[in-house]
Amino acid sequence: MAECDSIKANLGFCTCTYDPCSRKGKCCECIQYHKRAGEAPACLFPKAAEKTYDRSLRFLAKTILGQ
Repeated sequence: MAECDSIKANLGFCTCTYDPCSRKGKCCECIQYHKRAGEAPACLFPKAAEKTYDRSLRFLAKTILGQ
């Protein structure tokens, strides 16, 4: 994949707290990675929910919809 020209800007709003992540700031790679895993990226979760590292779509729906 080509180098990302937006890494610095992306890091300004990236909410991922998983520090060793090689995709941090590379949104297109992050989204593709989590999609292949059947998950959602950290940026879709509220801050407290993101810290659980539960990236499942079920947890995302529960978090957002409160169900």
